[in-house]
Amino acid sequence: MKKYKTFITVLMAGIGIMTATSCSDSFLDLAPKSNMNEKDFYKSASDFATARISAYATLYNEYGPASGMSYTEMLTDETEANEGKLLVGSNDGISTTDVYPFSTYSLEPSNTAVKHFWQMGYSDLNIINKTLDNLNASGDFANTTIGLQYKAELRFLRALYHFNLVRMFGDIPIVTHSMTVPESYKVMRSATDDVYNFIIDELKFSIENLPMKSAKTISGQITKGAAETCLGEVYLTRGSKKEAAAILKSVIDSKKYSLVDNYADLWSLNRKNSEESILEIQYVAGAGKPSSPYFEYYAPFENFSITAQGYGLNQVTSILYKSYEENDPRREASIATSFIDRSGNKISTLFEKKWIDSTYIKNHSYYYDNNFIVYRYADVLLMYAEAANDAEYLNQVRARVGLPGFGTPGFPSDKYPSLELAIEHERNVELALEFHRWFDLKRTGRATVIISSAKNKQITNDMLVLPIPQTEIQNNPALTQNNYYMNK
Repeated sequence: MKKYKTFITVLMAGIGIMTATSCSDSFLDLAPKSNMNEKDFYKSASDFATARISAYATLYNEYGPASGMSYTEMLTDETEANEGKLLVGSNDGISTTDVYPFSTYSLEPSNTAVKHFWQMGYSDLNIINKTLDNLNASGDFANTTIGLQYKAELRFLRALYHFNLVRMFGDIPIVTHSMTVPESYKVMRSATDDVYNFIIDELKFSIENLPMKSAKTISGQITKGAAETCLGEVYLTRGSKKEAAAILKSVIDSKKYSLVDNYADLWSLNRKNSEESILEIQYVAGAGKPSSPYFEYYAPFENFSITAQGYGLNQVTSILYKSYEENDPRREASIATSFIDRSGNKISTLFEKKWIDSTYIKNHSYYYDNNFIVYRYADVLLMYAEAANDAEYLNQVRARVGLPGFGTPGFPSDKYPSLELAIEHERNVELALEFHRWFDLKRTGRATVIISSAKNKQITNDMLVLPIPQTEIQNNPALTQNNYYMNK
């Protein structure tokens, strides 16, 4: 993914100036203009606008197909890696041989993918903290309306990345300011409860200082709805259902979001940043641009017909395919069952199709145009149904695709007799392949049962975190290893 990382390097070096009065439709309209020189930087509102966009660019790292969030899919029953049919990692510092262990729960502290996820997470946090440190020291600007908004956006990202890291690794260091390398080698892991308390405080500040979604909102901008949605998920993860229900209901009652009529339109290039989108990462096709890498990574290995080169990552399991009810249109919208190779042969295999860009497939191009949605309204409805124990909101999601609601005739109550199991099933098929499944199963305590069955291997609770990278422990003796990996 060299082209992709090159763009990010440029973007983070210097992004075109964006002001509060910008008429741009998307952050992607803001082209790089000059390099940042920290000594002469952080002097004006325009400087902070530039740094703000660089912080936004870290979303490409955190949610790309080579991210830890993406790799968690292979830890579930949804996707797998086929050993010997992978072409990933060389441009991401990940050894191809270190991908397959995610499918088999055979990870070790020396795994290069795990190292990449840890280092990328803290590198991105350092970018955010650098801007926050300077913003907090900027004097009057920090307390202006736009200054507070910038701080709220940055603190949202800081909360979100800590949230992702703590769910992947367990106890993690909390970082609240930029650090030198020697400083980073002295940071200790904080208890999970402390990490979550920090995340909650960050999100509460963000909620108070972020704007609501409106006609003036720039595509991809972090809004109050995104912070409320994230906080709702945090509360659910902590088992605080009352608090989760209250904040998620606020998102619903805002009337700023709604379900799109046609599920498949969520990934249509003509419906980017739809009414269902709460937080969406912006991509644009073309060489030298932040083109979408998902379909290339998730396409079958060496297909040479639907992509220039398939990487074979996150190949869909038959378990996921069979999880859909037979008349559920989401299966067709989410999963491809075959492709025609360049010799004209039909190759039967399951793979993701949510991020197909047919325009560029025809040209065997790498430069796809699909956005990635971090949070959308269907997720809010299903989380609220879980928090409030209310089938009405589950049934809204099912009604969109023409399926009978829970508690009504035709619902498969033999398979999902309780509301809890009905919600679990619905999140599985509604949000399939969108980086939710592992965290959902861990949150509800169902991970060991479902994953053990899928992997044909006994999975225990202490296996539901990634190892702390061995190189990090060697560099920082203050770090400790997670229990399961102590003797690996």
